[in-house]
Amino acid sequence: MGVALLAEYEDVLARDALLAASRLSRGEREELLDIFIARCEWTRVYFAWRTNLADEADNHLIELAVIGAASFVVSRNLRDLARAELKFPGLRCLDPVAFLKELFV
Repeated sequence: MGVALLAEYEDVLARDALLAASRLSRGEREELLDIFIARCEWTRVYFAWRTNLADEADNHLIELAVIGAASFVVSRNLRDLARAELKFPGLRCLDPVAFLKELFV
């Protein structure tokens, strides 16, 4: 977990209109985020790997994964992540369904 990713999660979970159909209240969403963060390993991004993604705001995901020695980035935004100019052979980008299949199949 890093500063930019945490800010993104907090922003999305605070969008009441987006989550209007959710069974969770805002307080419950905040509690769920707190529980999730407690399980995360804080990773300090001290060096920028500019992968030149189409959406500049997504570069932090690859940087965080590389610095944290992650094997996967799990996202529904695979189209943008796949167009990175700088590739890292040990890092795979998967959508959530493919990631769960990877874990449990």
